[in-house]
Amino acid sequence: MLQEAIEGLNPHQKKAVLTIAGRVLILAGAGSGKTRVLTIRMAHLVQHHQIPPSSILGLTFTNKAAAEMRHRFTALANAKAAKYITLCTFHSFCMQILRQEAAYLGYTRHFTLYDEKDIQRLVALIARDELEHEGELPSFGETMSVIGNAKNRGLVPEEIGGTGSEWHDHFVRTLYKRLQDSLRAYNALDFDSLLSQTVHLFEKYPEVLKKYQDRYRYIMIDEYQDTNPVQYRLAELLSRDSKNLCVVGDDDQSIYGWRGADVKNILSFGQVEQSTVIKLEQNYRSTNTILKAANAVISQNKERHSKALWSHNGEGEPIEVFHAPTEIEEAQAVAYRIAKYREKYKLKWKDFAILYRSNASSRLFELALLKQTWNNDGHWLTGVPYQVFGGTEFYERREVKDLMAYLRVIVNPLDQEALLRIINQPRRGIGEGTLDALTAYNRSKHIPLWEVLNHFEEISELKEKVTSRAADGIHRFLAVLQGTKERFNQGSMKEAFEWLIETIQYQKAIDEEVKSDQMRQFKWENVQECVSAIAEYEQAPLEEGQEKSLSEFITSIPLGNENAFSKQKKNEHEDRVSLMTLHSSKGLEFPVCFLVCMEDHIIPHEKSVKETGVEEERRLMYVAITRAMRLLIISMARKRKRMGKDASSLPSRFLYEIPKDLMKSVEWDNV
Repeated sequence: MLQEAIEGLNPHQKKAVLTIAGRVLILAGAGSGKTRVLTIRMAHLVQHHQIPPSSILGLTFTNKAAAEMRHRFTALANAKAAKYITLCTFHSFCMQILRQEAAYLGYTRHFTLYDEKDIQRLVALIARDELEHEGELPSFGETMSVIGNAKNRGLVPEEIGGTGSEWHDHFVRTLYKRLQDSLRAYNALDFDSLLSQTVHLFEKYPEVLKKYQDRYRYIMIDEYQDTNPVQYRLAELLSRDSKNLCVVGDDDQSIYGWRGADVKNILSFGQVEQSTVIKLEQNYRSTNTILKAANAVISQNKERHSKALWSHNGEGEPIEVFHAPTEIEEAQAVAYRIAKYREKYKLKWKDFAILYRSNASSRLFELALLKQTWNNDGHWLTGVPYQVFGGTEFYERREVKDLMAYLRVIVNPLDQEALLRIINQPRRGIGEGTLDALTAYNRSKHIPLWEVLNHFEEISELKEKVTSRAADGIHRFLAVLQGTKERFNQGSMKEAFEWLIETIQYQKAIDEEVKSDQMRQFKWENVQECVSAIAEYEQAPLEEGQEKSLSEFITSIPLGNENAFSKQKKNEHEDRVSLMTLHSSKGLEFPVCFLVCMEDHIIPHEKSVKETGVEEERRLMYVAITRAMRLLIISMARKRKRMGKDASSLPSRFLYEIPKDLMKSVEWDNV
């Protein structure tokens, strides 16, 4: 079976499998069969070269990838060999080592792994008690992002800098050191420390490193373009003795610089003497038209290995491009085309994907799909089934539900579910004990919680149970609701909503709670999209008998019944359209892909260009194009709302990098 698998490889794939010794870089272009090559190579080492499976280490970035590789290896070799081979993620591998060698670092093997909430509580304790910091603390999310990035780069506290403030640099350095001391005292590690502590262990104790160098003589790493400096150092240390390090990846698909990945790791790998570089350029997924477009875009990057994808799948259809007047009409046109193309090409819903740069962009496409009519064997139905891949539907996202709950309470103060959701969100000192006392009284006396909140100081049973801090929080909460209600009654709904967001300091709450810069950005974009949603409603022409009001706006959004179609379809079967970000699409493929919102401030993303550069944004575009197998449609809008205000948009600069003969311009409002 293994020999048949090897014979079925193309010449470059076969060379990658048969080159077993030394440093090997396999540059695997999109859709070139890298997982197949990697697992066949492992089986070939075991069966043809009698390498013990226990001497092979395969490192991946996800448990899913590790499980897939193990499954394929088992089919090629046997279950007994698969039992002894080490195939796991970087973090799992380091966890195994630290469980065995923890004593060298001052831990016991039964150390605890702290999650983000544990670390957040510990940081607050250190900052206030040990550092004796008075007043407002710096943003937890921003501070922990700096520390996390330092760990991913293998930096010690003294090497931290660049937050933009000398005082903040000093605060972070001191906090980082105290945090590590506290974790050791508590016999605990956090997720970010697993890799850095393992590297520290190997560098400080050569005898421990030698033990694992002797054990793992053949090391293979998948998705090498996504490695950070600590993962790079780990691989170099483990392979220093045997020199048998095989890495597989594609620098053109390095899109995670914002979370610490360093594309230089794969760019410099082949520069080391006695390294073999093998390029896998035959694509088994897409048509040549799609691949030519991807090649043309990515060729504009300067920092890359030269390669060009090609396919035996024929030239295929030209790339369709349309320019809608507004973002609403763009979403409607995409939904219409999906329904039409499904019928025209005899496809399933799951053959379609809508790809966008930012999570916030999903809202309008969700609404358009929910309202789209389509023909099912002569029966006209409304609502295309869909799923938001790698995330939740727009109106199910936490920050969106928070803000919508505020609006629900303003319209209906008796909505106790919404009231409980927002009473301490963002935090205003109303703890669980206070809430338990208030809701217990509300239930026992059958009095609405809203009434209890407005009169709690007059209720003797509650006077001793509500602290002065909580009482102050309740007063501020009620004042915000009253102020917002007055503004909705008196003027612009959009301006009233913006006043609410600013008054409760919701952006600050996101910054304090969320560690990842990228996630903070996504959440704030969702908030901005909420503002755009209410502005769209306010500016839309009145239909006959319609009256614009906050109550009507709330009933117009799919918070419950309207979205139930999509949820029901999800539970019943898997046949549904996929909506996802460009980042989430990596590793996936679809017969028909819609690349939407292709405007210059969106892709390349303004903020990301400043932080990671235009080349990473271009790599993201390359990844998106190569998801399409059969048909690629690119869409954009001439006008798009930004924080609720209409703004003109220009096509993405990346579109001008695609040869014109590969594209055809189509009208936005018909197929």
